Amino acid sequence: MTEAATTRTIRIGASTIGLIGLDVALNELGSRQLTREEAVDHLFQAIKRKNYIPPGREKDYREALGREYLRFIGAGEGMEEQALVIRIFGPGCVSCNSLQTLVIEVLNQMGVAADIEQIHDPDEIGRAGITRTPALMINGQVKSSGLLPTRSQVEQWFREI
Repeated sequence: MTEAATTRTIRIGASTIGLIGLDVALNELGSRQLTREEAVDHLFQAIKRKNYIPPGREKDYREALGREYLRFIGAGEGMEEQALVIRIFGPGCVSCNSLQTLVIEVLNQMGVAADIEQIHDPDEIGRAGITRTPALMINGQVKSSGLLPTRSQVEQWFREI
């Protein structure tokens, strides 16, 4: 069985980086009882096999993977870094790409930083409860599904945060 190449973006230092296989590596951890350090080691080794990690940035990657692991197990709530997390769900169609472009334009216009993640995997789309695409989720709350929202709607959602 081959594994689908899914990419998840995470914040590493001041950059947002797409990592191939992070979702798979997180799911492999499942309900295993690991310390944070053991989980980070597992994630780092899995990511290192499929992604380029610049020399000297290993510590930054490990810290980011640790934060992602805590979010994955539900312990990331109330972390000191309250980042805006935007997830765009869809198969990679024109509408999904238009939604991502719109979101990025609005964020730039408003001067807001956010982690943007595009989800193409049908299984993950279903696990998130999304039944129609394109869909937009902001900080875990579905804002639109099945249609492309207007610029003013997206601006309003960002103002509410």
